[in-house]
Amino acid sequence: MSAAQSVRSSLESLQRRVASGDVGSLPVILGLVLIWAVFTFLNPLFLSPLNLTNLAAQIAATGIVSVGIVLVLLLGEIDLSVGSVYGLGSAVMAVLAVQKGWGAAPAIAAGVLSGTLIGTFHGFFFTRFRIPSFVVTLAGLLTWFGAQLHVLGEKGTINLNDPLILQLANQFYPASVGWTLAVVVVVWLGTDLFIVTRRRRAAAGLPLGGWLGDVAKFVVIAGVIFGAMAVLAADRGVPLSLLILLALILGFDLLLTRTRFGRHIFAVGGNAEAARRAGISVNGIRIAVFAICGTLAAFGGVMGASRLEAVNYNSGTGDTLLNAIAAAVIGGTSLFGGRGTVWSALTGGLVIGSINNGLALLSAASDVKFMVTGGVLLAAVTIDAVARQGRQRAGV
Repeated sequence: MSAAQSVRSSLESLQRRVASGDVGSLPVILGLVLIWAVFTFLNPLFLSPLNLTNLAAQIAATGIVSVGIVLVLLLGEIDLSVGSVYGLGSAVMAVLAVQKGWGAAPAIAAGVLSGTLIGTFHGFFFTRFRIPSFVVTLAGLLTWFGAQLHVLGEKGTINLNDPLILQLANQFYPASVGWTLAVVVVVWLGTDLFIVTRRRRAAAGLPLGGWLGDVAKFVVIAGVIFGAMAVLAADRGVPLSLLILLALILGFDLLLTRTRFGRHIFAVGGNAEAARRAGISVNGIRIAVFAICGTLAAFGGVMGASRLEAVNYNSGTGDTLLNAIAAAVIGGTSLFGGRGTVWSALTGGLVIGSINNGLALLSAASDVKFMVTGGVLLAAVTIDAVARQGRQRAGV
């Protein structure tokens, strides 16, 4: 196949996918480019290495919570308790580390485990009593916020001083470490794209397609990775919190796309009854996913507490829940279940974080921030609904 034929084939394939409602990450990428262009025009400091490094560190905690939300949305369900679990997990960690004298590692583990237990409890109630997840987790939102207030006690604020806890969100690695990791990741992606994936497609009897599309995809991804690394290297280096977020996203992406458990999640979200008849433990998948979501919500709370160096009554309140859900939806995960990618937590988190960061640079009031974020979320949901209608018309 010639280069011209390969380009024509790729364009026709893209046109068919868009026509059938399979828009993928295209809307959020275009939206992110537009948002960055607008804020850069209004304030040139927006794209400075200092501000972009701050942005990367700011989205880590909410991004971790959003990863769990993506998994729940893939089931066609919702978890409204993640903000309260975020706060309770951080409160448990802080009380044990500061007031009870526990070491940092066991205190963090206990805080994260509290989220695991809560998520498992939600999943059990949802599956055992057939109560809508909306109701179960709404009750959890209230219950676990009350538990957070009880754990913190009358003082209401606990300052953190353990170096291990504080470095989770405040540690930066030198540029040499970042460049090494970037090269390793790019080499791994190239091997996976050009060798592993093509072998798997050949073994499954699927068409391999032309090399041009894969090469273009690899060049774009490598360019983004090295470009991001160059920006971080120009400031303080690579934040540990960003590495943790990316490691979680990559790990859960492999879990969803390369394991039986991941395929079962998509199957249950696509058609639970069909999945049950195929022998999949639908209730087991649902309980496991809610447990994972609770775990990540509590871990996000630990990361948020590390960044603020304190835990108080407001931890996990405000827009934590809304931003986590909005990031998943804006990133392209369908509210109707069965479609999406865990990378939505990153792309959607960048959109939400960029809006908040850009408006803060412009000294915009909170009312403007909420209205803009709400408008972007509505646009994302509208795109999802229109894409779903397109898929139905195309019979996909």
